[in-house]
Amino acid sequence: MASAKYIFVTGGVTSSLGKGIISASLGKLLQARGYNVTIQKFDPYINIDPGTLNPYEHGECFVTDDGAETDLDLGHYERFLNSPTSQANNVTTGRIYNNVITKERKGEYLGKTVQVVPHITDEIKRNIYQLGESGEFDFVITEIGGCVGDIESLPFIEAVRQVKWDVGINNFLVIHLTLIPYLSAAKELKTKPTQHSVKQLLEAGIQPDILVCRSERHLPQDIRKKLALFCNVHINSVIEALDAETIYDVPILMRKEKLAERVLSKLKISNKEEPNLDQWKTFLGKLKNPTDEVEIGLVGKYVELPDAYKSIVESFIHAGAYNECKVNLHWISSESITSDNAKELLGELDGVLVAPGFGERGVPGKIEAIKYVRENNIPFFGICLGMQCSVIEFSRNVLKIKDASSTEIDPKTKNPVIDLMEDQKKVTDMGGTMRLGAYPCKLKKGSKVYGVYGKQNISERHRHRYEFNNKYLEAIEKAGMKATGINPETGLVEIVELVDHPWFIGTQYHPELKSTVLNPHPLFVKFIEAAIVKKKS
Repeated sequence: MASAKYIFVTGGVTSSLGKGIISASLGKLLQARGYNVTIQKFDPYINIDPGTLNPYEHGECFVTDDGAETDLDLGHYERFLNSPTSQANNVTTGRIYNNVITKERKGEYLGKTVQVVPHITDEIKRNIYQLGESGEFDFVITEIGGCVGDIESLPFIEAVRQVKWDVGINNFLVIHLTLIPYLSAAKELKTKPTQHSVKQLLEAGIQPDILVCRSERHLPQDIRKKLALFCNVHINSVIEALDAETIYDVPILMRKEKLAERVLSKLKISNKEEPNLDQWKTFLGKLKNPTDEVEIGLVGKYVELPDAYKSIVESFIHAGAYNECKVNLHWISSESITSDNAKELLGELDGVLVAPGFGERGVPGKIEAIKYVRENNIPFFGICLGMQCSVIEFSRNVLKIKDASSTEIDPKTKNPVIDLMEDQKKVTDMGGTMRLGAYPCKLKKGSKVYGVYGKQNISERHRHRYEFNNKYLEAIEKAGMKATGINPETGLVEIVELVDHPWFIGTQYHPELKSTVLNPHPLFVKFIEAAIVKKKS
């Protein structure tokens, strides 16, 4: 196609309806027809990025190859489309205003009064077009965060209205995701919330082209007719989105509802090609028909909010399906683990993953969990802080360095086996200043991780300030914990593993950020394999 088509996904009635999953599913259906698709998320909060947000506030912070700290929806985009996102795929109100104010200070608007329209909306549109003008994509899907009617979303909605006139009617489409609640007392589905939501969009100058209606029950034809009539859309453009067993069912459900066909028709694209979803269906078949089952403990301090570990959870789903194994996750608060109850909490598990995190809260419990699984030959996987805790535990209990610690947990420790990187010691700004994004790693031949990856040079994504302290490397390796992955440019330790343990691997990086439906991460795949072996032994 000559130029990119722009599709916008807005939401109404309530948040958390699944705009990200609908966007990703539509992207998958278009991609399965041979188109190049990218998806971006506009978040209406004033933080520059979600990097400084508490996981309880916003769930996981997803990191891209180019080091952008982004919304967790970008994880869904990558997992569905199997293609990487970047800084350009996630933009916040904070970033928009920051860019405009920076330009104003530089004198780029000399003589002008800087206003929401046109300056803020122009900056929003610049970010919308940035991906479309790259020449890489046939479709740019833009998800507008929040709900229509929110005061924070107004500049984004106004920018969307303007895009229609910039790019032309055949290059522009709006999908409105809304809720059709069922009132059990009245025993009927109600369309009024959707009518009000569409009315707010119309007041902002936007007529939605397609309605995607989340509902617990099937939408009968008379409800679809009513929605079409009152919301000014064609009845074929009223799409039902029922609650699904898994998010990975949604592309198939949207295929049945002909969402992509409606999009292509509205954009005047004649594509008779059927989408190739064979690999996707194979994945779903394995996911829903497991031949094995394992019990995995996820030890972390944000376990009350599973979204804080979203990519880890999805990586287990991908690896489980690959192994045709159902992965039952046991959420274990690291604050609840002590030497007295470790056996009770962990003894029956087939594997334990100690999750990433920041700060000292919950660290003693993580260390107790690692001690138990190390001593009892339970497969262990540590990610970021989980890997660092494994080094601390090993130093304390095997090397007998009783005060071994991380300067993040104890700034005055005399034995900082984990320490702040030199280039981090002068950092005062908290946002966007960690070691972020993809870095190379060289694996040692003959190591377990070399066998997992099947190659020596890899690249993985990072998000941390603290590192393995190489002053202790020789002593730790001599005692049996080997550094089997090293950054070739800095000499920093990326991976540790135990030589006399069935499966004990800790990574400084975040492998979960690169796992997708069609390319499950090999570390998760082999960890589940090890858990299956443990269960059968």
